[in-house]
Formats: sequence, structure tokens, C-alpha cells
Amino acid sequence: MIIKNIESKIRLATFLSAGSFLCALAMVGIVSFFAYKQVAIARKSVYVLDANSTPVLARQTDVQMNRAAEYRSDIIRFHSLFFTLTPDDKYIEYQMKQAMYLVDESGALQYNNLKEKGFFNSILSSSAVLTITMDSVYLDMPHKYFRYYGKQKIDRRSSTLTRSLVTEGYLKDLDVRSDNNPNAVLITQWKTLENKDLNNVQKNNFQP
Repeated sequence: MIIKNIESKIRLATFLSAGSFLCALAMVGIVSFFAYKQVAIARKSVYVLDANSTPVLARQTDVQMNRAAEYRSDIIRFHSLFFTLTPDDKYIEYQMKQAMYLVDESGALQYNNLKEKGFFNSILSSSAVLTITMDSVYLDMPHKYFRYYGKQKIDRRSSTLTRSLVTEGYLKDLDVRSDNNPNAVLITQWKTLENKDLNNVQKNNFQP
């Protein structure tokens, strides 16, 4: 009986030791998991100093979370640069230079075609002011394809012409962001699908 009692006590002690060891491992694992999670969350939050040396909380986010918004921003900005012009050769040159940072050779090709056709000279000679208004942007994220819908107004001394503008292209991610291309997006294979007159309102320049 004594031997049996000793064996039972040894068996019980073994079970208790093994159980305590497994519980300790489980507790260490749980604590390590939550500690790692807290550190990961803390790394996403940093404090930066503003102009007044006041700490401001900044959070790290996944780039892809905002990529669609950045794509749309680049598309809208490019079209605004390319199609918003005034009768000032320096201003036109500046707008085109900034727009070329956002597009590949397809944009340069359209720019050169317009230049050869005397489009920019006609803006200067007629004192025309060109503005673009976006209607919508269709974006196909899996294929990085977009289609831009807008209206361009050409305001001359004698008339105001409104045109429908539809363009399409693809988007390419760049490795480096810069001041001229802060979202690191390049528009490729860009072309105009539609650019037709909607209405032409003549101005009454008669002065009694």
C-alpha cells in the first residue's frame, strides 16, 4: 500500500508539474502576443513638431489604403494642369512642364501635336482663357485603368465655348515620391476619346 501511495503521489506531482509548466508557457505566449501587439500599435504612432514646436500625433497607415484617392488626385491634377490655360506664354509653359511630371511620353506627344497645330498660339492671339471642370473619374483599381469625364470652357472676347472632354489611360506606381510627383504615380498610354462642342454662346460686345 505504501508503494502504491508513493507511485500515486509521484504521478500526481508529475501531472501537477507538467500542468504548471504548460500553463506557464501559455501565459508567456499570451503576454508576449499582447506585448508585441502593443509595440506594433505604438510604432504606428509618432509625434512630430509643428511650426510652434507643439507635438502633434501622427499615425502610420498602409500606403494601399489611400492609393485610390491618390490616383484620383493625380488624374484630376494632371487634367487641371494640361487644360487650364491663360493667354500667357510663360504660364502655359509652366503648366505644361508641371503636367509632364505626371505623364509618360503619351502626354508629351499630345502636347507636341497641339503645339504644331498652333493651338497655344491661338490662345495667345485670341486672349482665350481655358478652364476645366471635372464631372467624374472612373477608376478600375485591379487594372489601374481610368477614364476622365469633364467639361472645358474656352472663354474668348467674342464667345464662350463649352466642350465635352473624355480621356483614358493607365496608372503606374513609381518607386520614389518627389515634390513634382508627390504621389509617385505616372499616367501612361493617355489619349483623348472625346473633345466635342456642347454649346457656343456669342457675346454681345456692342456698346452704345
